[in-house]
This record gives sequence, structure tokens and C-alpha cells, in this order.
Amino acid sequence: MLEEIGLEYRAIPIDIGRGEQFDEDFLKISPNNKIPAIVDRETGLSLMESGAILIYLADKSGRLLPPGGADRYRVLEWLMMQMGSVGPMLGQVHHFHRFNPGKSAYAEERYLTEAARIYGVLERRLADAEYLAGEYSIADIATWPWISRFEWHGIDLRRYPSVKRWYLAIAQRDAVRRGYDVPHPTNPIPMPD
Repeated sequence: MLEEIGLEYRAIPIDIGRGEQFDEDFLKISPNNKIPAIVDRETGLSLMESGAILIYLADKSGRLLPPGGADRYRVLEWLMMQMGSVGPMLGQVHHFHRFNPGKSAYAEERYLTEAARIYGVLERRLADAEYLAGEYSIADIATWPWISRFEWHGIDLRRYPSVKRWYLAIAQRDAVRRGYDVPHPTNPIPMPD
């Protein structure tokens, strides 16, 4: 988001593998000990939770979230879909299917089935719209990173051609390419067959 709107920022990595999310200074910014979190040095405001951060930055910049009316609520609707379904459910796929396979067949099946359902919802929406809320918005910015782990979800994007089209279009955005390497370069953006 910060790359999309062109605001200067400094990324401070939090190593959750070492438990840095529980450090006292970080908990002052993010009481839920989750990343991301931001501090706006211009205003002194700190925020946790991706959705709140995206809404704040969109309102601050006047970009990627309409100021009012039905178009704003369409963006918020799909942002809430990410926060209530895409993120939590695909996060469970990561936990049970990717990082702890074989520990709970029930959980693996449940969350893999839920992943397919979510991809189906996205497919139906994106068959009718270029982006989740019609125009590129914070809803896409919030959802795309989760879909970039399609392989972890056991998903073949060829079964979801509208999601694949959307995914590839966003992957080509210069801001997404720059942002994918924050706080430091890692693996390249995953590309479907």
C-alpha cells in the first residue's frame, strides 16, 4: 500500500520466529502482538491490523478507497471478506496443511475445503469484475498476498481462470513488485503455470 500511494516509510522487521512481536515496545504499537503495525510520524498515530491500516492510508492519501457512497462500501465489503475469510481461513491452511501436515486429518480436510470455497467466491466475483470492488483498491491489496500462496493452499489457479487473471494483473504492478521485497528481498513472486 505504501508503495502504491508513494508515501515515504521505513520498514522495521519484526522476527516472529524469535518472538519479537512480544517485545514491550512493539506491544505498545500492536497490543494484539501481530504484524503489520504502523506509526505515522507526522501525526503520532499508531495502528495495528491490516484492514485498519489500509483504510487509514487510503483516507490519508485519498487513493484506493472512494470517499463515500456505494463504491466505498463495495471496497469495504471485499476488505472485510479478506479479514473475515481469506486471511483467517487460508492462515489455517498454512498452519495445518503446510507447516503441520499429518497432525489432524480433519483440520487439513476442513481448511483445504474452505480454501477451495473461498477461491470459488473470488472466481465468481472476478468473472464479473476486473478487481474485487470493480476498481483496483485496498481490497485487492489486502487479498492478493494471501492468494500469492496458492501453492500452499493446494490450489491450481487453472481451475480459477478469473482469479488467475486478477492475480497476474496485480503481480505486474510496479508497486506490488517493489512492495513484495519489503522489508528485504526474498523469493520471487510466485507465478502459476
